[in-house]
Amino acid sequence: QVQLVESGGGSVQAGGSLRLSCAASGGTFDIYAMGWFRQAPGKEREFVATINWSGGFTYTADSVKGRFTISRDNAKKTVYLQMNSLKPEDTAVYYCGKLPSTAVRSPLGVDYWGKGTLVTVST
Repeated sequence: QVQLVESGGGSVQAGGSLRLSCAASGGTFDIYAMGWFRQAPGKEREFVATINWSGGFTYTADSVKGRFTISRDNAKKTVYLQMNSLKPEDTAVYYCGKLPSTAVRSPLGVDYWGKGTLVTVST
């Protein structure tokens, strides 16, 4: 059983930055692909970014490319999402998930979810 706990969310003005963290316990973290997803009010959950077990491969959604960076520290069993140049449309609950592979981009393919952390971006 894998447990995931997100942190780092909050309120920020447009143009600001936040770094989200996702701490894992249980299982063997350093062999897992991991991902970040988000769900805005009234919208479906959507893919944001993914990273392979070593951190040597990452992929981000076009909507956040160049602004968001996913990374991981296997010694700390933690995956991060650095979010820069935030926009009001980035407002959402952000979830991390354990993935069977970095090819999985659909929320339906996530093995385990955290409970999420809220990010609010104001104008």
